[in-house]
Amino acid sequence: MKNLIIIRHAKSSWDEPVSDKIRKLTERGRNDANLVSLESLKFINDKFVLFSSNANRAAETAIIFATNFSIPVNEIIIVDDLYTFDENQLEKVIKTLNNNLENVILFGHNAAITNFVNKFGDIFIENVPTSGLVWIKFDCLEWKLLKKGKIQKVVFPIDLKI
Repeated sequence: MKNLIIIRHAKSSWDEPVSDKIRKLTERGRNDANLVSLESLKFINDKFVLFSSNANRAAETAIIFATNFSIPVNEIIIVDDLYTFDENQLEKVIKTLNNNLENVILFGHNAAITNFVNKFGDIFIENVPTSGLVWIKFDCLEWKLLKKGKIQKVVFPIDLKI
C-alpha cells in the first residue's frame, strides 16, 4: 500500500512585483495552512515523508505542516520538478519516488494537483483550493505502478471555518 497526501500550497500574495517562485504566503494562507495541518493531526497516525516544490509558497506551506507535525524542517525534501502546473509532470515525479516510502506528503501547485487527484482518485473534485488536502491510498507496492486509488480524506480550509 502507498499513501499519498497531496496538498496545494497556501494562499500567496500577488501584491509584490516578484517572480512567481518567490511569492510569499498571505496571512490568510498561513492561517489556512495551520487550520488544515492541525485538523489532519486527527487522522494522520503514521510517519510521512514531506516533499515540496521549490517555490517559496509551497515550501512555506510545508514548513507550517512540518512544524505542526513535529517533523524537523530540514527533513522536507525540496524537488525542483514539483514546481509544475502539469499533472503529467507531477505524475512522473510521484512515479519515481523511492519504493521504500509508504507514506508521502507532497506540496505543489494547481492545476496539476486537481487534475492528478481526478485522474487517480475515486471522487471527482472540481478544484483543490489553496491549503487543500487530499489523501489517496493506492493498492500497489511500487510508486511506478500507480493506478486508480481510493480517496481516504479531503480537508479544505473553508470546511474548518465557523
